[in-house]
Parts: sequence; C-alpha cells; structure tokens
Amino acid sequence: MVDVPVEEHLCSRLRRAEQALSGHHEAALRRYGLTMTRYTALLALLREDGMSGARLARACGVTQQSMAGVLAGMQKKGLVDRRPSPVHAKVLVTTLTPEGRDLLARAYQDVIVLERALTDRFTPEEHALFCAFLDRATATLVEQTPGHGPA
Repeated sequence: MVDVPVEEHLCSRLRRAEQALSGHHEAALRRYGLTMTRYTALLALLREDGMSGARLARACGVTQQSMAGVLAGMQKKGLVDRRPSPVHAKVLVTTLTPEGRDLLARAYQDVIVLERALTDRFTPEEHALFCAFLDRATATLVEQTPGHGPA
C-alpha cells in the first residue's frame, strides 16, 4: 500500500470538488424550488425540446423511474408539458412551458456566477488544459467502471 494520505489521492480531490460543486448548485437552486435533476432536465429541454422521459433520464444521469417522478412533479408545477408522441403512442414527449423557461432563465443567472468565478481563476491556457485534464479523467473513470469500459 502506498504511504500517501487519502486526502491527497486524486479520486479524493475529485470527490471533494464534486461535493463542493453540488453544494453550491443545490443552495443556489433551492431558492427556485429546483433540484439538480430538475435543473438539468430543464437545461436539456431548452437545448432539445420534445424529449422522451428515457432520453431525459440519460441526459440527467438518473433512472427512468426517477425521471418519471421528477417529470410528474415538474408537470404539476407547470414547468413542463407532456403529451403522447406522434410516432409512439406509449411514449410521452416532454416540452418546456413558458413558466419552465422563465424559471430556468432566473435560476441560470445564479448558477452561472460559479462558472464565471471558476473560469476567472485560470488563464485561458490553464482553463483549456484543466478542461482537457478533466475530460481525460472522466474518460478514465468511465473506462475503469466495471461493465462500462471498452469491450
């Protein structure tokens, strides 16, 4: 076993960064009655309106069952509308409502503050390198996950 304190391990540092990011976003989004999953779903729908629950679940990194509950709550609050797909009658297609777009726009203004603060901490060259390192780390994490790596 390597004699390195666990807090110095790269995975520990990634986990602390992820916890800090989640904590910030959760605190910022709470003011709008949003969770990270709801916020991510609204963002995904802004980019591509008319998605199925299964596609939204993949975009948000949650199960289809979890997404079904999230979408039901968002529909009840008037943030999204769900209608049967014209192609597949058993599939519900989700679209943003004007209320959903407005709430997302307001919440985004609070969330983007952190993105700008992080970007400002690095020179443009450091930012590009940091993004490349994070992308490489993410690819390694996926590759090393049992059942998810390359065949």
